Amino acid sequence: MLLAMLGIYGVLSYSTITRRQEIGVRMALGATRRKIYALTLGEAAAPVLVGLAAGLVASVLAGATLRKLLYGVRTVDPWVTLIVAALFLAAAGAAASLPARRAASVDPMEALRAE
Repeated sequence: MLLAMLGIYGVLSYSTITRRQEIGVRMALGATRRKIYALTLGEAAAPVLVGLAAGLVASVLAGATLRKLLYGVRTVDPWVTLIVAALFLAAAGAAASLPARRAASVDPMEALRAE
């Protein structure tokens, strides 16, 4: 979980830094902090949701394989799967919130002057 959080934070932080001028232009043209925050979180949401879906499919397939090999093993425990997915989504949201907050606080004039 920590490795996933560090990865999400690092990628989103790098993306925010490289898109600083674009964010400055958007804010200069009238984008609110809320829209910039939503844009940045939306950028993180797509890969997180795809990864979560792939992980769920892989866990179902692994459970089916274990069921064939071991006696009395359930393939999927829905409560555990739901709790793990919710914890991962919460961790991803926490990891993405700091770069999103940083992106929303960009000063448009300073970002435009930088390049």
